[in-house]
This record gives sequence, structure tokens and C-alpha cells, in this order.
Amino acid sequence: MDRAHRCLLRSETATVAGLRWHARVGADTAPSGAPPIVLVHGLGVSSQYFEPTTERLAPHFPTYAPDLPGFGRSERPRPAFGISGLAEALVGWMDAHELPTVVLLGNSVGCQIVVEVAFRHPTRVSRLVLTGPTGDPTRSLGSALLRLLVDIPRESVRMVAVEAVDYLRAGPRRLVATARSMAADPFAAKLPLIHQPTLVMRGDRDPIAPQHWVEQVVRALPDARLEVVPGATHVVNYSAPDVLVAATRAFLAEGRPVRKPATSGG
Repeated sequence: MDRAHRCLLRSETATVAGLRWHARVGADTAPSGAPPIVLVHGLGVSSQYFEPTTERLAPHFPTYAPDLPGFGRSERPRPAFGISGLAEALVGWMDAHELPTVVLLGNSVGCQIVVEVAFRHPTRVSRLVLTGPTGDPTRSLGSALLRLLVDIPRESVRMVAVEAVDYLRAGPRRLVATARSMAADPFAAKLPLIHQPTLVMRGDRDPIAPQHWVEQVVRALPDARLEVVPGATHVVNYSAPDVLVAATRAFLAEGRPVRKPATSGG
């Protein structure tokens, strides 16, 4: 996609619940009435690795990519927030930006955070896009680290450089604390209770979110589909942003209503 089909992003800083947040925002050129999309990054990284996707989404939707507390250029709370704390902080950030209902697009551990938001605050989320979801309960923290080491050589050199800077900025203690919360998160148990239409995507070269696991995620969700991106890695939003944006636009264009949970008769 050429530069004419992208939108330049602005850097934004705001204080929410006493914490300074940084975000990359492209919300000024989207058509009126388009649903806002909030992009949620993975473990240790920041909104910077979402730039290729954010730039391509912004001409079509108001697009927001915050650095979660503790990561990127946002303030570092002590102690570090876990999955539930990051989800609640994100909802507070949405409140501060007057975003009552959004589409949430997560990558990696960001998928666990956006599912937590949808689980706790279902009326705040209209649709979900999960790319490379983590949360496989059969995998230990050690095996997750090994899969990360397998993935790193498959990512582009520029992507690895972005990750390295963000990891150093976050620091080892925060990375370990968040990773432990990731491993303890009952992600799979929440999926049957998520009734928003959901698009699940993975790159076919992604060792962190293998095919059997993402198929399990899709089966567990009441209203979901899977798209596999040939040649893409774990960070689909960096390795295949054009494909991700095209799939997201098609998915949101359907406009299917959210399925309501079944109620038992009495």
C-alpha cells in the first residue's frame, strides 16, 4: 500500500487515573460514523510496532494505539499491572477519550487483554480482532519463551530492533511480572462467554500461536472465524499489515449484530 493510502499519526500524551499515557492516534481523516478501533500491543512492546497497521487503518476508522502502563512511552506503575489491571486501565483510558464502544484489535498478549475487557465490560466492545493470540493453558512460561526465541529470527530485522528497544525500556522485572500474569490468566475459560463477533488471525510461520491452538480458540468462541496469512509471522500487524487491514475492513463491513448470551428459562 503506498503512502497515499496511509494516514500520518500524531503522538498524544494524556494523564488518566494519575498515570501518564502515550498513544499514536490517527482519528482525524476517517469517515463520519466509522467505528473507532483501539489497537492493543503484546508483552513488553509498545504502539510503535503497530504503526504499519495503524497508518493503514486510520483513513477508514478513528484509530488509537496506546502504550499500556509500564510500556513504551507511558508511565510505569508500581507494582506492574497484570492482565486484569491492564484491561481495567485500558477501559479508563477509553473513558478519558470518550470512546463508549470500540473495536478492539490485539496482538499476542494483547489478545488476552482485549478478551478480558470484553469479558468484564461487554457493552464497551462491538467486535474483536485477535492476531496471534497467546493464552494456551497447556503451555508453560518456559515453553512460551522457547517459542518466542524461535519466532525472533523469522521477524524482520526492523521489527526485532523495535522490540529490543521496547524490552529494554520496560525492564526485566516488569516483563517477568507481566509474563507470569499472562501464564496464570484463564484465557481459554473466558472464550465461551465472549459473544462479540471475532476475527482470529495468525501467520502460517507463527510458532507462538500454532494452528491447533488458534483453531481451539475459534471453536471456543460463540461467533468467530479464522484467517491464516501465508508467509506471515507472529507479529502480523508488522509482517503483513495490508492483509490484516483488508481482512479487518471486510470483517467490520459485515455489520453483523452481537449475539446475546442464551438465558435459561425458569
